[in-house]
Amino acid sequence: MRIYSFADIEGMEKRFRANFINSISGFKSANLIGTVDENGRTNLAVFSSVVHIGANPPLIGFIMRPISVQRHTYENILSKKFYTINALPIAMKRDGHKSSAKFSAEESEFDKTAFSAELNDFGVPSVVESPISLTCRLRSDQLLEVNQTRLIIGEVKEVKLNEAFLQKDGFYDLTEAGVAVISGMDSYHAAEDGTRFSYARPDREINEISE
Repeated sequence: MRIYSFADIEGMEKRFRANFINSISGFKSANLIGTVDENGRTNLAVFSSVVHIGANPPLIGFIMRPISVQRHTYENILSKKFYTINALPIAMKRDGHKSSAKFSAEESEFDKTAFSAELNDFGVPSVVESPISLTCRLRSDQLLEVNQTRLIIGEVKEVKLNEAFLQKDGFYDLTEAGVAVISGMDSYHAAEDGTRFSYARPDREINEISE
């Protein structure tokens, strides 16, 4: 095992360092965020930073990179306040990655990929092919001074999902749903079957949970 010091990390070539730090942080969820601008043009972009914030109220967050260049997703969220978070199907990983390309504001990623847009009652596009789609309303936009990224927090206003993968206790089986995960910046993976355990208590043995 080799030890990399802070100085070693700082001295890395820019792209190498980005791959290094992004991959050692572990597997991340793969989600497509759907938005629409004031002219009704749809936008879709893959994100690997979506995270659960809380269940009551239901809050989901994600990290937006510094607004040093035009960020269509961010601009559309500020304008419309609503957006969708759609799980990326592993079968469409190539199209998911393609959505990260720097298309112009006049070009919709839905037109450049095999994803189909469906405008919901909130006026924002969900991904038809996704097994789970969340519609969120912007609740918080926080600048993180440490690196000028932004933490965007949304309140879940609607959930659309394939109930075939919803278990009786509320657990949604993302593995069975065929949802992708990401490691690093560009590696897409299919999740293997997971093992669920009972609630951990100091004085009890944990047991596997079956559906």
